[in-house]
Amino acid sequence: MSDHPDLYRPFSADGHTARWQSLRAADTAADTAVGERDATETAEAVDDVTLSWDNEAWTASGLVGREQVQYVLRISPTWQVRQFLLFRDMDEPDLWVGTDGGGRWGEMNGAHRPELDGCVDIELACTPFTHTLPVRRLPLHVGHAADIVVAVVDVETLDIQAAQRRYTRLDTHHWRVEDTANATVVEFDVDEFGLAGDYSTLFRRLA
Repeated sequence: MSDHPDLYRPFSADGHTARWQSLRAADTAADTAVGERDATETAEAVDDVTLSWDNEAWTASGLVGREQVQYVLRISPTWQVRQFLLFRDMDEPDLWVGTDGGGRWGEMNGAHRPELDGCVDIELACTPFTHTLPVRRLPLHVGHAADIVVAVVDVETLDIQAAQRRYTRLDTHHWRVEDTANATVVEFDVDEFGLAGDYSTLFRRLA
């Protein structure tokens, strides 16, 4: 099989959906009655992501039941982050940041966020979807790696911290991501679109 970096299929302009189950939420629900567990898994344990194409760019909308948050990523055709919005319990976003494409970040009210300058991706611990951006964008052949700086968002506190990540393409559909500061490593498979399948012990990909 070819190790060409452009192996992953393009998404249809009609859009695409993906769903993961949080295994942490499933473990919490394991001691409940069957009916209660089914309701818990439906309401709390599922992360739904919808990709749509509009105005020559992608919009990824995610609804994470366990954390009870909604996020929106606006992404260029080459899978560069343009804007990130996070909604918790209001119609207006609790967090709204964007980048000029050259590594400079700011809030949409105009405030510069210099601590995020140089970040190229957004990372959320509550979903494996955010790994799709570097997987699809990085021009890596099998066996090659790249170091990038990501903006890690805490959905509870709204804190954002810049962090170093190393992405290694171990096989055509198998990747490793390393948190170089904390020496933590996760390996995961991706499908034909570059979307993560089962992710460590944290998420299970649903049909």
